[in-house]
Amino acid sequence: MKKLTMGVLALVLSSSLAVAKAQQKKSDTVRTQDIEGVVVTALGIKREKKSLGYASEEVKAEALTGGTTNTGNVASLLSGKVSGLQVNTNNNFGGSANLLIRGYKSLSGGSPLIVIDGSPVNNGTVSGSTFDYGNFLSDINQDDIESINVLKGAAASALYGERGSDGVILIVTKNGRGKQDGSWGVTLNSGITAGFIDKSTFPKYQTRYGAGYGHVYGDGTEYFNHDPDTGELQTPFTEDASYGAEFNPNLMVRQWDSYNPDSPTYGQATPWQAAKNGPIKFFETPVTYVNTISLEKGSKSSNISLSYTNMLSNGLLPNSDLRKNSLSAKFNYDFTDKLHASVFSTLTIQDTKGRNETGYSDNIVTGFRQWWQTNVDVYDLRNAYERSNSNLTWNRTSGSDGTPAYWNNPYFQRYQNYQSDTRTRSFSYAQLKYDITKNFGITGKLSYDQMQMLIEERLMNGSLPQAFGASGNNVTSGYSRQDIRTTETNFDLFLNYKFDITSDLNVSGIVGGNVRRNLIDNVYASTEGGLATPGLFAISNSASPIIPPDENYSKWLTSGVYATASFGYKNLLYVDGTIRADKSSNLPKSNNSYVYPSVTGSVILSELWKPSWLSFWKIRGNYAEVGSSTENYRLQNTYRVRGGFGNTGLVDQSYFLANPDLKPQRSKEVEFGMEAQFFKNRLGFDVAIYKTRTYDQIINLPVTSATGYRTFLVNAGQINNKGIEVQLNGTPFKNDNFKWDIDVNWSKNQNEVVSLYGDSQNYLLASYQGGVSLNARVGEAFGALVGSDYVYLNGEKVINPANGRYLTNPNQVIGNITPDWIGGVRNSFNYKGLSLSFLIDVKHGGDVFSTDMYYGLATGLYEETAVGDYRTAGVVHPGVNPNGQVNTTPTSAPDTFGNVDGYRRMPNSRFVYDASYVKLREASIGYSLPKSLLANTSFQEVKISLVGRNLWIIHKNLPYADPETGTGNGLASKGNSIGVLPTTRDLGINVTLKF
Repeated sequence: MKKLTMGVLALVLSSSLAVAKAQQKKSDTVRTQDIEGVVVTALGIKREKKSLGYASEEVKAEALTGGTTNTGNVASLLSGKVSGLQVNTNNNFGGSANLLIRGYKSLSGGSPLIVIDGSPVNNGTVSGSTFDYGNFLSDINQDDIESINVLKGAAASALYGERGSDGVILIVTKNGRGKQDGSWGVTLNSGITAGFIDKSTFPKYQTRYGAGYGHVYGDGTEYFNHDPDTGELQTPFTEDASYGAEFNPNLMVRQWDSYNPDSPTYGQATPWQAAKNGPIKFFETPVTYVNTISLEKGSKSSNISLSYTNMLSNGLLPNSDLRKNSLSAKFNYDFTDKLHASVFSTLTIQDTKGRNETGYSDNIVTGFRQWWQTNVDVYDLRNAYERSNSNLTWNRTSGSDGTPAYWNNPYFQRYQNYQSDTRTRSFSYAQLKYDITKNFGITGKLSYDQMQMLIEERLMNGSLPQAFGASGNNVTSGYSRQDIRTTETNFDLFLNYKFDITSDLNVSGIVGGNVRRNLIDNVYASTEGGLATPGLFAISNSASPIIPPDENYSKWLTSGVYATASFGYKNLLYVDGTIRADKSSNLPKSNNSYVYPSVTGSVILSELWKPSWLSFWKIRGNYAEVGSSTENYRLQNTYRVRGGFGNTGLVDQSYFLANPDLKPQRSKEVEFGMEAQFFKNRLGFDVAIYKTRTYDQIINLPVTSATGYRTFLVNAGQINNKGIEVQLNGTPFKNDNFKWDIDVNWSKNQNEVVSLYGDSQNYLLASYQGGVSLNARVGEAFGALVGSDYVYLNGEKVINPANGRYLTNPNQVIGNITPDWIGGVRNSFNYKGLSLSFLIDVKHGGDVFSTDMYYGLATGLYEETAVGDYRTAGVVHPGVNPNGQVNTTPTSAPDTFGNVDGYRRMPNSRFVYDASYVKLREASIGYSLPKSLLANTSFQEVKISLVGRNLWIIHKNLPYADPETGTGNGLASKGNSIGVLPTTRDLGINVTLKF
């Protein structure tokens, strides 16, 4: 990977320097403003980029969406395109994409604030579920986006107060333009995309052995049981492993389907052989249809744009369906030369059915990856379900008892135990700006963001007993529903000013305030004891009295005032200062106000030194402080109503101990940078280095249960971050017909947990199946994986000579989720009407614990467990005996599951893999018909594009899975590969028609 990266950088630099210089013309002129341009900054304020003293990076709409498929989630489109921005996507149907700028700064994780046209929007998710309901940024229609500007550091985002501590993603929406004759412009976009499984991200099963845990059946030495009536060989149904008898088509065995009366093989023994149709045949081909119509019209004093998008998609798993409709409108109108109005509103309605389960329990894909019998044909399971519409499964309790032992029939689970959810999201703002004089203006703005969601989960009668509902009791049927409503209202009023102090010195800025109100209303209810009437999914159909609904209603308010001043001297020197003071209702009165200042400076060196080859050169630096509050109702202990006992009401207390003396979390950052452009903008770079210290973090620490609580809230902990970010742009070749552009980004962030609370050395972030945990450890980078490791002697792994197995050492740091660096390389080629682009996305370093390999190697699923005499002679593991001699002892009892490899005998570190990857993330080929062909038609533009996403995982180290995918959103989804769906190579065709 190092050679690949250095080779790409060398190509960019050498070809750009040589070719660009050769192609220079004396007539080429490029002004500084043309090079740097105007960008949107905090609060929607437009600034010349050359005046900024902090790092920001803009992604235009064409670079964001033009070279890839419609993912349905804007966040995923940023992968590999911005230095310092880590994008973690997953394969969950309608799932999340996590954004992280400049590493983890907080012990609670953190993600950047999302802002649309200067107004914050909610990018949360629904937590505490086995399903991934996606981050709410997926409600934003990507066709409405003009550009995205990423504000990376504290100085760039300080004006957003407590919410800007993890950076800001600024989305600028499109304005209406229309046609030159003043008539309406119409654009039609239509696309279809299909996904095809990348087989490198799904298990390769061994086809040599079938069901069982070894020769422990029959009389205790056999690989099979015996039918109690006929004495025929019988598959060990209850064993969800493939460490059994070697396949032999001449051997006749009574298998699971021979005990189903409606089966064609009822009462018959069938040949003992590997299934023709393994689990990969269970998946379907996901197809997505996206159609958009946009109307726009504009003049000097007003413009309007309207758009409607319809998205229809199905997932990899059967019975999955997503339907999304988005409608948006934007109006800009000048009432007079001084009074300007802007209104934007968008509405998204999404219905989703059949999201995939995540994590360990009840996850079909967990079964496929960890607990499966290679003799089971999934098409036989499909046929059994279709004939009976009931839960006829391979994992029977016995020949006479079809009750599932551990696993449902996967088709029954998908068609009967499906979840569904509906989401309605609206976001609107209205803004009025009045230009008092040419030097002063005043702006008032109101924004409103609302999300309503209904989530329903079902468990059909006859299912495997599992924990379900409010009580968490094991039941064989049930129904639950969750109603969620969130709102956010922002009021902004600010005065902007700009005037010349002298002929060489000018100042501009704003003075204003913000009031934000948030509300969350959440109600959860479920049946208890199962369904009284089979198949009727309603709370009123509860077999037992229901537990009163769990109701949560939260409101909080944050108010702030802010001011900025930006000084410019002779287009040479720029100095900015900002200050914001916030007051949060979630903190105690004595500590609920906090102030964050920032100061930035930049010098345009190219104004002092002007060689012909230098187009622009700037150095910059800044210092900023930011703070953040906590969640609502954390200052005093609250109680929850739990129904009644007779006429007596029952309540219980929270599991955490509140803290009435909390202080705001604080973060301080220093940043320096340099940017330059050469050869008339043919080659350029932007480099930033930074150091951040975050302290007084608000965290939940464990406490002895003798107190009556599990955790208590404190201000504690410090995390330091430092890093470097590099952007490169080059145009190696350019003439009248052909242009080649290269954009490279690379960034490296290092962090360290400096302290926790008192003498505490470890803070638990998440626990995984198999005894591995995700932690913040003092002296380590954030995100340490802790579990059992090998015992080492002089750097060699130590083996017990009595059984040939490794010795283990518990509670060791065995990995870390933090990558060493991330980067991307995008190439774009344009020749007349033909365009070609592709993006290489790279993550180097970081670790992932594979629960799938942890179990799957023990249960004998994977092909490496059936090589040669693996199961008869065992394996001589590399290492040394405790006396230092080289190991020569093969693993004992290799014919029984898990004795050679897997969770029973190996330390956790055996299953920690390097999570690096190199991906061909995006690729597209487009062709625009020549204007001459459209001259006598009503078309202004016709473009056809072939697009692709995730087309090739060029390099990875994690076997049978994509190292990028996680279980969902938030910290708990990181560092663990467990039951994830395979990655698909997505191919599509897009057609754009403009009238």
